[in-house]
Amino acid sequence: MNPLNVARTRCIDIRYKWIIEQAQRNRLKVAHVKGIEMAADGLTKPLMRPPGQPDIGYTPDHDKYLERARRRQEEGRLSKALPPGFPPDVRSKLVWDGNDLAETYDWNYHLTEQDSEEIESAVRYFQGLGKPLGFIKQETFPLPHLHKTLRGVSHEIHNGHGFKVIKGVPVTKYTREENIIIYAGISAHVAPIRGRQDSRHEGHPADVVLAHIKDLTASVDASNIGAPAYTADQQVFHTDVGDIIALFALGEAAEGGQSYLSSSWKVYNELAATRPDLIQTLSEPWAADTFGKLDKPYTLASLLHFQPATDTDPERLIIQYARRSFTGAIPGTASGAQPVRHLRLQLGDHRRIAPHQRLPGDHQEHRERRNTLVALDTRAGWRRREPCARCGG
Repeated sequence: MNPLNVARTRCIDIRYKWIIEQAQRNRLKVAHVKGIEMAADGLTKPLMRPPGQPDIGYTPDHDKYLERARRRQEEGRLSKALPPGFPPDVRSKLVWDGNDLAETYDWNYHLTEQDSEEIESAVRYFQGLGKPLGFIKQETFPLPHLHKTLRGVSHEIHNGHGFKVIKGVPVTKYTREENIIIYAGISAHVAPIRGRQDSRHEGHPADVVLAHIKDLTASVDASNIGAPAYTADQQVFHTDVGDIIALFALGEAAEGGQSYLSSSWKVYNELAATRPDLIQTLSEPWAADTFGKLDKPYTLASLLHFQPATDTDPERLIIQYARRSFTGAIPGTASGAQPVRHLRLQLGDHRRIAPHQRLPGDHQEHRERRNTLVALDTRAGWRRREPCARCGG
């Protein structure tokens, strides 16, 4: 035996057993600390902030925002005019305030007994076809009466307040695959075109159209996750890629996990009135990190777009904003393609521009649908409970 190996093994073994012994005697408590909260990370890992990057992180800091805003305004060079073509305000049902929205709008639709029976029949009908899940559409998931209601939901999402919550799908009654069929089937009657979520699955090329949002930190190192959606951490206000996003709650958190929405049109009106320079900044090209998914480190695109009304279409204000594209979501995850100017991330640090509405979409059996082009959303941090083995929640 190699005496050096034996010596080292003995040393590690004693230390390891000592920790176990102290834990068993309740003298030592071992607790997991999330990577994003690990204060020692700054001492053990290199800082990945690009040259010239100001002290702006993924989680908004209101005090730092106030200090940056004060410095910017003292410089006296902020534009007081809106960009050409942008209106002083927008008016629509899409402009709402979370403080009083519930007084005028009921965003919930409760499935009736007839609706549930139709969904059950549609599941069995599709299963009888023997086709892959990619063939789910209105014709293969027929909902004779519920279809009209879901088209009304679609109209509300596109032309009304921009979001709706469908309640009452008995997820524990169905298997994981059956819940996927229901999710895709109902979605086909609201917004029939499905967007691609990813181009790879388990390391192989694939057209992925469904993503399971869950906490992966128990099995994957947090620094390799990147997106806070796949952790139990809080998500800050952002928009998602695509036009319409649907979330199907298969389970409930033991604690936290609430969803919140804010009208981006309401945000626009306040910024246009108080900080038109930020409207100018949002309408300019931004360098967004691709996180290695493309053959270039970043893409250039404006975050705010305005389309005037025509004879056939109403005016459209579109914002696409995800803070992690410029700061990374977890320390050390941003490649830092381009530094972010101080002015650019004041939007996400400004608390007053988000009079938000809490949604009950964090409860099992709820399906939340929203127009991600007109609403900013966030999710509170949460603590998970044991998943349902049958339904996959």
